[in-house]
Amino acid sequence: MNTPFQPPTPTPLHPEGSIDTEVRGSVLLIGINRPNKRNGFTPKMYRELGLAYTQLDDDPALRVGVLHAFGEHFTAGLDLPTIAPLMQRGEKAVPLGLVDPVDLGMPGYRRRTKPMLVAVQGITYTLGIELMLAADIVVAADNCRFSQLEVKRGIMATGGATLRMAERAGLGNALLHLLTGDEFGAAEALRLNFVQKVVPAGQALPTALALAEVIAEQAPLAVVATRQNVLKAIEHGPLVAMHDFIDTQQRLSRSEDAREGVQSFIDKRPARFTGR
Repeated sequence: MNTPFQPPTPTPLHPEGSIDTEVRGSVLLIGINRPNKRNGFTPKMYRELGLAYTQLDDDPALRVGVLHAFGEHFTAGLDLPTIAPLMQRGEKAVPLGLVDPVDLGMPGYRRRTKPMLVAVQGITYTLGIELMLAADIVVAADNCRFSQLEVKRGIMATGGATLRMAERAGLGNALLHLLTGDEFGAAEALRLNFVQKVVPAGQALPTALALAEVIAEQAPLAVVATRQNVLKAIEHGPLVAMHDFIDTQQRLSRSEDAREGVQSFIDKRPARFTGR
Protein backbone atom coordinates (compact mmCIF):
# COMPACT_ATOMS: atom_id res chain seq x y z
CA MET A 1 0.00 0.00 0.00
CA ASN A 2 1.31 3.47 -0.91
CA THR A 3 2.04 5.79 1.99
CA PRO A 4 -0.27 8.84 1.92
CA PHE A 5 1.50 11.99 0.81
CA GLN A 6 2.54 14.22 3.68
CA PRO A 7 3.15 17.82 2.62
CA PRO A 8 6.36 19.40 3.91
CA THR A 9 6.08 21.85 6.78
CA PRO A 10 7.50 25.34 6.19
CA THR A 11 9.67 27.11 8.71
CA PRO A 12 8.34 30.37 10.21
CA LEU A 13 8.30 33.18 7.67
CA HIS A 14 11.44 35.30 7.44
CA PRO A 15 11.14 38.89 6.11
CA GLU A 16 13.64 38.06 3.36
CA GLY A 17 12.21 34.59 2.76
CA SER A 18 13.98 31.27 3.11
CA ILE A 19 14.77 28.03 1.33
CA ASP A 20 13.64 25.10 3.49
CA THR A 21 15.03 21.60 3.10
CA GLU A 22 13.62 18.30 4.25
CA VAL A 23 15.11 14.85 3.76
CA ARG A 24 12.73 12.03 2.86
CA GLY A 25 14.68 8.84 2.56
CA SER A 26 17.17 9.53 -0.21
CA VAL A 27 15.18 12.46 -1.64
CA LEU A 28 15.88 16.09 -0.69
CA LEU A 29 12.84 18.36 -0.75
CA ILE A 30 13.84 21.99 -1.37
CA GLY A 31 11.06 24.46 -0.60
CA ILE A 32 10.81 28.12 -1.65
CA ASN A 33 9.30 29.86 1.36
CA ARG A 34 8.12 33.43 0.91
CA PRO A 35 4.46 32.94 0.01
CA ASN A 36 3.37 36.38 1.25
CA LYS A 37 5.48 37.88 -1.58
CA ARG A 38 4.60 35.27 -4.21
CA ASN A 39 7.92 33.61 -3.39
CA GLY A 40 9.92 36.42 -4.99
CA PHE A 41 13.63 35.66 -4.64
CA THR A 42 15.80 37.88 -2.44
CA PRO A 43 19.61 37.56 -2.36
CA LYS A 44 19.27 35.57 0.87
CA MET A 45 16.95 33.07 -0.79
CA TYR A 46 19.11 32.67 -3.88
CA ARG A 47 22.18 32.07 -1.70
CA GLU A 48 20.29 29.46 0.34
CA LEU A 49 19.10 27.79 -2.87
CA GLY A 50 22.72 27.34 -3.91
CA LEU A 51 23.49 25.85 -0.51
CA ALA A 52 20.57 23.41 -0.84
CA TYR A 53 21.66 22.27 -4.31
CA THR A 54 25.18 21.80 -2.95
CA GLN A 55 23.81 19.75 -0.04
CA LEU A 56 22.13 17.43 -2.55
CA ASP A 57 25.35 16.85 -4.48
CA ASP A 58 27.62 16.53 -1.44
CA ASP A 59 25.56 14.17 0.73
CA PRO A 60 26.13 10.57 -0.44
CA ALA A 61 22.87 9.49 1.21
CA LEU A 62 20.85 11.78 -1.08
CA ARG A 63 20.06 10.64 -4.61
CA VAL A 64 17.43 13.01 -6.03
CA GLY A 65 16.22 16.56 -5.36
CA VAL A 66 12.70 17.97 -5.66
CA LEU A 67 12.29 21.74 -5.87
CA HIS A 68 8.86 23.07 -4.87
CA ALA A 69 7.26 26.10 -3.30
CA PHE A 70 5.00 26.87 -0.37
CA GLY A 71 1.75 28.73 -0.98
CA GLU A 72 -0.32 29.18 -4.14
CA HIS A 73 2.53 30.20 -6.44
CA PHE A 74 5.91 28.81 -7.41
CA THR A 75 7.68 32.16 -7.74
CA ALA A 76 7.12 35.59 -9.23
CA GLY A 77 10.85 35.59 -10.01
CA LEU A 78 13.54 37.85 -8.69
CA ASP A 79 12.65 40.51 -6.14
CA LEU A 80 14.14 43.28 -8.29
CA PRO A 81 14.43 45.99 -5.61
CA THR A 82 16.72 43.70 -3.61
CA ILE A 83 18.47 42.00 -6.54
CA ALA A 84 19.01 45.04 -8.81
CA PRO A 85 21.99 46.41 -6.84
CA LEU A 86 23.78 43.08 -7.37
CA MET A 87 23.02 43.21 -11.10
CA GLN A 88 24.37 46.73 -11.38
CA ARG A 89 27.61 45.69 -9.68
CA GLY A 90 27.86 42.52 -11.78
CA GLU A 91 27.72 40.35 -8.66
CA LYS A 92 26.09 36.97 -8.13
CA ALA A 93 23.87 36.09 -5.18
CA VAL A 94 25.19 32.51 -5.07
CA PRO A 95 28.73 32.38 -3.61
CA LEU A 96 31.51 30.93 -5.74
CA GLY A 97 32.26 27.28 -5.13
CA LEU A 98 28.64 26.20 -4.71
CA VAL A 99 26.44 24.31 -7.15
CA ASP A 100 24.80 26.79 -9.52
CA PRO A 101 20.99 26.33 -9.36
CA VAL A 102 20.61 27.32 -13.04
CA ASP A 103 23.48 25.00 -14.02
CA LEU A 104 25.15 27.25 -16.59
CA GLY A 105 28.70 26.02 -16.06
CA MET A 106 30.00 29.51 -15.28
CA PRO A 107 33.59 29.81 -14.02
CA GLY A 108 33.89 29.31 -10.28
CA TYR A 109 30.62 27.38 -9.92
CA ARG A 110 29.96 23.67 -9.74
CA ARG A 111 27.49 21.89 -11.96
CA ARG A 112 24.91 19.64 -10.40
CA THR A 113 25.41 15.92 -10.93
CA LYS A 114 22.32 14.39 -9.29
CA PRO A 115 18.79 14.52 -10.76
CA MET A 116 16.51 17.45 -9.92
CA LEU A 117 12.75 17.46 -10.35
CA VAL A 118 10.60 20.57 -10.07
CA ALA A 119 6.94 20.92 -9.07
CA VAL A 120 5.38 24.21 -10.17
CA GLN A 121 2.02 25.82 -9.55
CA GLY A 122 0.36 29.18 -10.02
CA ILE A 123 2.57 32.10 -10.98
CA THR A 124 5.89 30.84 -12.36
CA TYR A 125 7.74 33.82 -13.79
CA THR A 126 11.28 34.56 -14.99
CA LEU A 127 13.68 32.76 -12.61
CA GLY A 128 10.97 30.16 -12.00
CA ILE A 129 11.03 29.14 -15.66
CA GLU A 130 14.83 29.18 -15.71
CA LEU A 131 15.02 26.89 -12.67
CA MET A 132 12.59 24.56 -14.46
CA LEU A 133 14.65 24.51 -17.63
CA ALA A 134 17.83 23.88 -15.63
CA ALA A 135 16.25 20.87 -13.91
CA ASP A 136 15.66 17.42 -15.37
CA ILE A 137 11.92 16.73 -15.05
CA VAL A 138 9.13 19.26 -14.43
CA VAL A 139 5.62 18.54 -13.17
CA ALA A 140 3.24 21.48 -13.61
CA ALA A 141 -0.15 22.10 -12.05
CA ASP A 142 -2.87 22.96 -14.55
CA ASN A 143 -3.26 26.39 -12.94
CA CYS A 144 0.27 27.52 -13.84
CA ARG A 145 0.86 30.96 -15.31
CA PHE A 146 4.23 31.28 -16.99
CA SER A 147 6.00 34.42 -18.21
CA GLN A 148 9.59 35.26 -19.15
CA LEU A 149 8.96 38.97 -18.83
CA GLU A 150 12.43 40.52 -18.44
CA VAL A 151 11.94 42.67 -21.56
CA LYS A 152 9.06 44.37 -19.72
CA ARG A 153 11.50 45.39 -16.96
CA GLY A 154 14.29 46.62 -19.23
CA ILE A 155 16.61 43.68 -18.60
CA MET A 156 17.50 40.34 -20.23
CA ALA A 157 16.97 36.82 -18.96
CA THR A 158 20.42 35.59 -17.90
CA GLY A 159 19.51 32.43 -15.99
CA GLY A 160 19.40 30.21 -19.07
CA ALA A 161 16.09 31.04 -20.78
CA THR A 162 17.76 32.51 -23.86
CA LEU A 163 19.76 29.29 -24.19
CA ARG A 164 17.30 26.59 -23.26
CA MET A 165 13.97 27.86 -24.58
CA ALA A 166 15.16 27.62 -28.18
CA GLU A 167 16.78 24.24 -27.55
CA ARG A 168 13.48 22.87 -26.18
CA ALA A 169 10.94 24.66 -28.38
CA GLY A 170 12.71 26.02 -31.45
CA LEU A 171 13.79 29.56 -32.31
CA GLY A 172 10.38 31.00 -33.22
CA ASN A 173 8.59 29.61 -30.18
CA ALA A 174 11.36 30.84 -27.89
CA LEU A 175 11.37 34.36 -29.30
CA LEU A 176 7.58 34.50 -29.26
CA HIS A 177 7.64 34.38 -25.48
CA LEU A 178 11.03 35.99 -24.81
CA LEU A 179 10.35 39.10 -26.89
CA THR A 180 6.72 39.67 -25.89
CA GLY A 181 6.98 38.71 -22.23
CA ASP A 182 3.46 37.31 -22.56
CA GLU A 183 1.78 34.98 -20.10
CA PHE A 184 0.99 31.40 -21.10
CA GLY A 185 -0.43 28.35 -19.40
CA ALA A 186 0.50 24.78 -18.63
CA ALA A 187 -0.81 23.40 -21.93
CA GLU A 188 1.50 25.72 -23.90
CA ALA A 189 4.43 24.87 -21.61
CA LEU A 190 3.79 21.18 -22.29
CA ARG A 191 3.61 21.80 -26.04
CA LEU A 192 6.95 23.60 -25.92
CA ASN A 193 8.61 20.82 -23.86
CA PHE A 194 9.21 23.17 -20.95
CA VAL A 195 7.35 20.75 -18.66
CA GLN A 196 6.93 16.97 -18.87
CA LYS A 197 3.64 16.41 -17.03
CA VAL A 198 0.55 18.49 -16.31
CA VAL A 199 -1.56 17.46 -13.32
CA PRO A 200 -4.52 18.94 -11.41
CA ALA A 201 -3.73 21.77 -9.02
CA GLY A 202 -2.48 20.39 -5.72
CA GLN A 203 -0.99 17.27 -7.29
CA ALA A 204 2.28 18.65 -8.70
CA LEU A 205 4.42 18.03 -5.61
CA PRO A 206 3.00 14.55 -4.79
CA THR A 207 3.54 13.53 -8.43
CA ALA A 208 7.08 14.92 -8.55
CA LEU A 209 7.97 13.25 -5.25
CA ALA A 210 6.63 9.90 -6.47
CA LEU A 211 8.76 10.17 -9.61
CA ALA A 212 11.80 11.14 -7.52
CA GLU A 213 11.33 8.10 -5.31
CA VAL A 214 11.26 5.84 -8.38
CA ILE A 215 14.48 7.40 -9.67
CA ALA A 216 16.05 7.07 -6.21
CA GLU A 217 15.45 3.31 -6.35
CA GLN A 218 17.68 2.95 -9.42
CA ALA A 219 21.45 2.49 -9.37
CA PRO A 220 22.88 5.92 -8.37
CA LEU A 221 26.09 5.69 -10.40
CA ALA A 222 24.15 4.68 -13.51
CA VAL A 223 21.60 7.47 -12.98
CA VAL A 224 24.31 10.14 -12.72
CA ALA A 225 26.23 8.76 -15.70
CA THR A 226 23.09 8.58 -17.83
CA ARG A 227 22.09 12.14 -16.97
CA GLN A 228 25.56 13.50 -17.69
CA ASN A 229 25.78 11.72 -21.04
CA VAL A 230 22.43 13.16 -22.14
CA LEU A 231 23.56 16.66 -21.16
CA LYS A 232 26.86 16.23 -22.97
CA ALA A 233 24.97 15.20 -26.12
CA ILE A 234 22.79 18.32 -25.91
CA GLU A 235 25.60 20.74 -25.11
CA HIS A 236 28.45 19.28 -27.18
CA GLY A 237 26.76 17.02 -29.72
CA PRO A 238 26.07 13.28 -29.98
CA LEU A 239 29.46 12.40 -31.44
CA VAL A 240 31.25 13.85 -28.41
CA ALA A 241 28.89 12.12 -25.98
CA MET A 242 29.28 8.82 -27.83
CA HIS A 243 33.00 8.79 -27.10
CA ASP A 244 32.19 8.22 -23.41
CA PHE A 245 30.20 5.04 -24.04
CA ILE A 246 32.92 2.40 -23.68
CA ASP A 247 34.80 3.93 -20.73
CA THR A 248 31.62 4.73 -18.81
CA GLN A 249 30.08 1.32 -19.40
CA GLN A 250 33.32 -0.38 -18.38
CA ARG A 251 33.43 1.63 -15.14
CA LEU A 252 29.78 0.97 -14.33
CA SER A 253 29.94 -2.72 -15.15
CA ARG A 254 32.72 -3.16 -12.57
CA SER A 255 30.67 -1.57 -9.77
CA GLU A 256 29.00 -3.35 -6.87
CA ASP A 257 25.66 -2.00 -8.12
CA ALA A 258 26.10 -3.69 -11.50
CA ARG A 259 26.75 -6.99 -9.75
CA GLU A 260 23.68 -6.41 -7.60
CA GLY A 261 21.62 -5.61 -10.69
CA VAL A 262 22.56 -8.94 -12.25
CA GLN A 263 22.02 -10.87 -9.02
CA SER A 264 18.62 -9.31 -8.41
CA PHE A 265 17.62 -10.34 -11.92
CA ILE A 266 18.70 -13.92 -11.21
CA ASP A 267 16.95 -13.91 -7.81
CA LYS A 268 13.80 -12.29 -9.25
CA ARG A 269 13.76 -9.62 -6.53
CA PRO A 270 14.08 -5.81 -6.39
CA ALA A 271 17.66 -4.60 -6.48
CA ARG A 272 19.25 -3.01 -3.43
CA PHE A 273 21.67 -0.43 -4.79
CA THR A 274 24.28 1.28 -2.62
CA GLY A 275 25.95 3.68 -5.05
CA ARG A 276 29.22 1.74 -5.06
